[in-house]
Amino acid sequence: MGSTDNKAASAANHTKQGFVYLPLIAGWLVPGAGHFLLRKWGRGTLLAISIIALFALGLAMDGKLYTSAQDILALLGLAGDLGSGLMYFVGRMLSLGGDPVQFTTADYGTKFIEFAGLLNVIAAIDAHNLRTGRKSS
Repeated sequence: MGSTDNKAASAANHTKQGFVYLPLIAGWLVPGAGHFLLRKWGRGTLLAISIIALFALGLAMDGKLYTSAQDILALLGLAGDLGSGLMYFVGRMLSLGGDPVQFTTADYGTKFIEFAGLLNVIAAIDAHNLRTGRKSS
């Protein structure tokens, strides 16, 4: 009987666990979504507003969305941009993002866009750590 109880507890624990990568993937695709899935409404809202505002301000300052990696700095910029998830892909489809930097504000805008992506990756990892129990609320 003891082994039956252990099997039932293990099955219940597995069902409770579910797909642990969902908050990570959702949080990367849509800023704050990973925390919303975990019912962390305040944290998710704060992250979503911050990340979306950084990305939008970067575009408003004619920041560049990287399309290819010709050198190491462009590769790092592309990695930062890809961290924004769906916002990056929608921006590319709509041909947003300035041409090569011609103004000082465009350079700042590019950095805002990259920072938004990096912050989004950190937020998605935070949601994953909350989901797996590596971090408590």
